[in-house]
Amino acid sequence: MSESRRPLSRGLMLQTLIAFVLLTGPVAAQHPVRGECEGPAGVCAGSPPASAFPLIVSGEPTIVRTDPGDYPGLLRAAQDLRDDLDRVARGEIPAEITNLRRADSRGMAVIAGVLGRNHDIDRLVEEGRLDVSGVAGEWEAYVQQVVDNPAPGIDRALVIAGSDMRGAIFGIYDLSERMGVSPWYWWADVPVTRNSDLYVTEGRRAERPHVRYRGIFLNNENPSLLGWVNETYGGFNHLFYGDVFELILRLRGNYLWSAMWGKAFYDDDALNPVTAETMGVVVGTTHHEPMLRAHIEWERYGTGDWNYRTNGENLQRFWREGITRLARHQTPVVLGMRGDGDEAMSDETEVELMERIVADQRAIIEEVTGRPASETPQMWALYKEVLDYYDEGMQMPDDVMILFANDNWGNIRRVPQPGEERAGGFGMYYHFDYVGGPRNYKWINTTQIARTWEQMNIAWEFAADQLWLVNVGDLKPMELPISHFLTQAWNPAAMTQDVMEGFTRGWAAQQFGEAHADDIAALLTGYTNYNSRRKPEMVGPDTYSLVNFDEAERILAEWDALADLANAVRERLDPEYDDAYLQLVWYPVIAAGNLNRLHIETARNRLYAAQGRVAANAAADAVREAFQRSHELDRFYEEDVADGKWVHMMAQTRISYTYWQQPEEDVLPELESVALTRGAVLGVAVEGDERAWPGADGAPSLPAFYRHGRQTRHIDLFDRGGSPARYTLAASAPWVRLSQTQGRGDGRVAVSIDWDAAPEGEASATISVTGPDRNVIEIGVTAVNPAITPAEGAFVEADGFVAMEAAHFARSVDGDGVEWRTVPNLGRTLSSVTLFPPTAEAVTPGGDSPRLEYDIHLLEAGEVEVQVRLSPTLDFRGQGGLRYVVSIGDEAPQVINMHLDDSDAAWERNVGNNSVVHTSRHNVEAGPQVLRIWMVDTGPVFQRIVIARGELPQTYLGPPESWRAR
Repeated sequence: MSESRRPLSRGLMLQTLIAFVLLTGPVAAQHPVRGECEGPAGVCAGSPPASAFPLIVSGEPTIVRTDPGDYPGLLRAAQDLRDDLDRVARGEIPAEITNLRRADSRGMAVIAGVLGRNHDIDRLVEEGRLDVSGVAGEWEAYVQQVVDNPAPGIDRALVIAGSDMRGAIFGIYDLSERMGVSPWYWWADVPVTRNSDLYVTEGRRAERPHVRYRGIFLNNENPSLLGWVNETYGGFNHLFYGDVFELILRLRGNYLWSAMWGKAFYDDDALNPVTAETMGVVVGTTHHEPMLRAHIEWERYGTGDWNYRTNGENLQRFWREGITRLARHQTPVVLGMRGDGDEAMSDETEVELMERIVADQRAIIEEVTGRPASETPQMWALYKEVLDYYDEGMQMPDDVMILFANDNWGNIRRVPQPGEERAGGFGMYYHFDYVGGPRNYKWINTTQIARTWEQMNIAWEFAADQLWLVNVGDLKPMELPISHFLTQAWNPAAMTQDVMEGFTRGWAAQQFGEAHADDIAALLTGYTNYNSRRKPEMVGPDTYSLVNFDEAERILAEWDALADLANAVRERLDPEYDDAYLQLVWYPVIAAGNLNRLHIETARNRLYAAQGRVAANAAADAVREAFQRSHELDRFYEEDVADGKWVHMMAQTRISYTYWQQPEEDVLPELESVALTRGAVLGVAVEGDERAWPGADGAPSLPAFYRHGRQTRHIDLFDRGGSPARYTLAASAPWVRLSQTQGRGDGRVAVSIDWDAAPEGEASATISVTGPDRNVIEIGVTAVNPAITPAEGAFVEADGFVAMEAAHFARSVDGDGVEWRTVPNLGRTLSSVTLFPPTAEAVTPGGDSPRLEYDIHLLEAGEVEVQVRLSPTLDFRGQGGLRYVVSIGDEAPQVINMHLDDSDAAWERNVGNNSVVHTSRHNVEAGPQVLRIWMVDTGPVFQRIVIARGELPQTYLGPPESWRAR
């Protein structure tokens, strides 16, 4: 089991460094994977060639040298590198953590430092032996280079030089990561892979970030993170934040919005900001906490109402005290004002008042700092209703950063206009966690990294590059998307689609090794795909259909297959990975699958009870079992994994929401029971119908069979009494096939058609079911056997529809500077198709303009409805809606605007469903046709297309994809 706390020496060292900062003043302001061995300064296992630098030889790590006059944060990171070398080489950190030798026994050393703060490094630069081009003078840049005879007594060194303190720190942690130390080694108990021989190839490796500030927001932290932090650290103090800061830096981030539900980073522990300054992490206040004051500080120290019109003098005094913190701690200052408690300031958009507030705030900044306001970094967060001020033309000084935001559900609301520039630049605030309508989602990871990549690529392409910030809730359940987000933020251009598609596998290999990386990546991708269909908090008994298209059973089968794989991989993994695997992979798969089972079995209980099935009682038992298992899984995570290190971390409620806010505790759903009657009583139900016979009106009939449609339907035979009922089945036509013709007790009979024997065209038959009382129930069967020969690749109409995944187009036509791309694992059912780059200008559809083409074969002429399902992308250009065009055959194209309905109800429906459906009506001819989706604007993300004759059976995911001629 993993250690539950850090070695005491780490805490002592941090306190020493903090003391150093207090004496000396404030500090000035793609995904590497284990085993990377290509390119200059690559990290390789084995015996080093003569030109390489040996990091570890026969289990002995090299020396890490620093200049004692360097920044404390650099000295701390260098000690981390020493510890990491020991972890890799020996599997443990020795008690002695200092090293006074200039070089190891082989005359080798790592020299790490900041340009201008390390004498050895500065001399190498002066002598022209260390190339700092592209590094010196840059923001957070670093170079790693092997240098011979860098200093007296050292024969060869790996030099890690940073343009500033964070640059050097990133260079250090980059090396650690490539040696095999995961950034999550402590936060997810990922083992460090032992390696007795490790070397660095010759050459030079230099990197710098392309987004200035890159960070996370700890938010909505009650009850889970709150309980864990109180238990582990005694509160949100500098010890806790020190561990958070190390994680952020190892992930090459530099920014944090701290926990703020009743907490104040600067006020709760005087060493909090000192620790941030020491380690080099920038800590700001959140989007609704202006002027470096936490909201809770107003409750503690404020006077009067949070209302600038009536209480401006007291608010100015309050804010002035916040700005005094800039003398010791540098961070962008949030301007503006929202209402009390993270709400709108008023029902109206009061531009004049907001402009006065900002002017007064900037005057305070100038007064306190003694410098022009433009010399203090500031930002204006366009969160929720604040975007209205921007849209209505509110003027913000040019030096202030504009921080755009998504809609809290993963959809960017606005980006800068093409060519728009301002000295302060633009940023983007994103969410993996949220409290609010239509429902909280706080429990577990539900984020497809493909969607994050697609949306944040829009931010990057539109030059929102000053700050990328993501709300991560409790931090712990979001390890994978946090890693991806901060990796993309470091260099968005390097996070190409190919890199994104391979990211999850690379991340799995980093945490668990190569042997099982494919399976673990499939598990990570699988559970996030399934969770993203609908947030677990929004899944309920009415989500998936029990009677149409076997939807609920298919959902359970998908989760069961993931669970089987998760258990199999756990059995094969080395036991040292177990704690990490349980947290990062196994628990999310098993717990989320169990939650889906709970809701589906609840639906089954209620349906069966309405049908009079005795099996309703067994379904109720299954619900109770799943409910208890949910609690047991949480207990296991909190008490057994890593020897109880993560106590309280799964305390978030998730079962039986009644409105947007979470329940105080998980509540067992209401269940129904069926009283047993004496004797054998048979009930019958058919696919596609919630009713049961005898008792329901009319006669039952199965959904029609189509030669090119679903090949199997089912009949349920079930007990309504205390004794198992016997039954027989017989078909009136020989072309109707039954999986069984007799039985006793609950059973499901599969019905299919012998198409070679079935008449051409439409034919009818019946299935007679005889029960123990000799009563006969006649079930109607219809078979449609059209005489058609569809063209190869065409989707064939059946069951009253044609359903197609957007990615299964027959042809795609690109345009001048714009192309269609299929993005795997984006959407609810498979993949999605969208246009790149997102900055491309709108086009007029027609002729040879960009389009997707789908070959279809329709059975008859008439009117159809085309239902296009898209991701719930917003009108991020602010141009009145994103548009595309639909046409079938040679008809006039129909323009579809995705955003004509901008009501709150429509938005809640769309984000809850994680998709939006737009429809159009078309008159069609029978036979082969081509459906075309034409580009107008970039931005729409196409998931599925359904052509429907009439109302389709109710399901959440829609009908299964239609048969495609081969």
